[in-house]
Amino acid sequence: MNTTAPPLAGRREWIGLAVLVLPTLLVSMDLTVLHLAVPALSADLRPSGTQLLWILDVYGFLIAGWLITMGALGDRIGRRRLLLAGGSAFAVASVLAALSSSAELLILSRGLLGIAGATLMPSTLSLIRHMFPDSAQRGVAIGTWMTSFMVGGAIGPLVGGALLERFWWGSAFLLGVPVMLLLLLLGPVLLPEYRAPEAGRLDLVSVLLSLAAVLPGVYGIKQLAEHGVDWSAGAAFLVGLALGVVFVRRQRALRDPLVDLRLFSDRTFSTALTTQTLGVFAMAGTQLFIGQYLQLVVGLSPLQAGLWTLPSTAAGIVGAMLAPAAVRRIRPAAVMGVGLLLSAVGFAAMTQVTPDSGLTLLISAFVVLSLGLGPTMTLTTDMMVGSAPPERAGAASAISETGSEFGLSMGLAVIGSVGTAVYGTQANDAVPEGVPARAAEAARDTLGGAVNAARTLPEGLAEQLLAGTRAAFTSGLHTTAAIGCAITVALAAVAVPRLRHVPATGKAAEPGEPTDEPDEPAPSTQRATT
Repeated sequence: MNTTAPPLAGRREWIGLAVLVLPTLLVSMDLTVLHLAVPALSADLRPSGTQLLWILDVYGFLIAGWLITMGALGDRIGRRRLLLAGGSAFAVASVLAALSSSAELLILSRGLLGIAGATLMPSTLSLIRHMFPDSAQRGVAIGTWMTSFMVGGAIGPLVGGALLERFWWGSAFLLGVPVMLLLLLLGPVLLPEYRAPEAGRLDLVSVLLSLAAVLPGVYGIKQLAEHGVDWSAGAAFLVGLALGVVFVRRQRALRDPLVDLRLFSDRTFSTALTTQTLGVFAMAGTQLFIGQYLQLVVGLSPLQAGLWTLPSTAAGIVGAMLAPAAVRRIRPAAVMGVGLLLSAVGFAAMTQVTPDSGLTLLISAFVVLSLGLGPTMTLTTDMMVGSAPPERAGAASAISETGSEFGLSMGLAVIGSVGTAVYGTQANDAVPEGVPARAAEAARDTLGGAVNAARTLPEGLAEQLLAGTRAAFTSGLHTTAAIGCAITVALAAVAVPRLRHVPATGKAAEPGEPTDEPDEPAPSTQRATT
């Protein structure tokens, strides 16, 4: 085992980190930047309902599908090279999206943005692994990277809304051009190049299998989340699952696999991946209900609802940035355990929200929840990237991000569906007599349908309908929060013992104890240039 202390990063690496977080923030922001632009976009391009869904979803859909391939490609051709190529493609696709004159062209442009985004995410994270070999410094760098990702998703709707006040909807995409030009100018100067020594060829059959497994799987999950149980969505998910089995069997037989399955045999890597995926899973379903509660129960506009979620985003950032400092003296498992239990407290507090409790209790619970999950997201990402061999850091980064995407999609589909089922059951009895059949059916389906139906009813009947359906919706929120609470408590009980061997970054491991730092390859075989 290598006992030499890893070198510390200097000023150049920290400035390089600033260059890396800009595209990360932009990729995340593009996931949500169109949320408030839908009315203007719809009036201009007149997309069908299906086309509008594809405009909104194809970007994240293709990012998820291409992550594994791009992570492995970066390990083989060079992570900086892939990052710069992806940045160039992202800039071009941003201009195409901004100038799109039809729904079809915008869907195509958003798809190209998704593929380009898939090159940026694992490249930035794996370069951080190479630039910050010291575990303490790497923790701070990954916390900063995680913060940029959270900030991007949070400010996306706000930036889009601000631009719509002065410009046309396409202006939201043009933000990507100067950011990527800055990356192309500074990247070759500040970022080192690294590719795996003696990297094998990219197995094209594995690439096709990964796409054929991930894309139908994510599509099926998203359809289930948005439209409920549907045979086509279920079939897509099962097809993806079956092809995933074929993909795994092929990786085991290859000398140079697209995904090195030995990563999963590492206790640190596999436990961190499971914890991160299930943590995102627990958050996703509840977050869906929180957004609807703010708009349909409290009565806020989409922009106001977005602004009221900023305190929880800020809390998540605080948790993410405090974690690297905490693990200098305290083992990461203990920090994660405290964070997971804190998030469980936030989930539990959310079960006490009522239709009339207003904003204070909900936002406070959401802040506590996010503050607790922030350290978990940072530390699990650091563990996955740090426990992987340097030559597999790109693949490890892609697996981490793919796990988060699946956790998000599955949380929306599974926990969201459970909460929706609770609403439907209780709303069935909450619709008062005298409501027309069509309006009653819409109210039983969703709270949004109930709010729209109430606008067509006499005042007294509308109030009865809204009171009953809002109470039913709040019960659905309670159910999703209770599930999240149970998951985070279970994660704390399982992950803490399994990760207790990982030492604090400021302390050496006990004799004979495994660590999260892999041995570096010998200098004579490591192909890295600056």
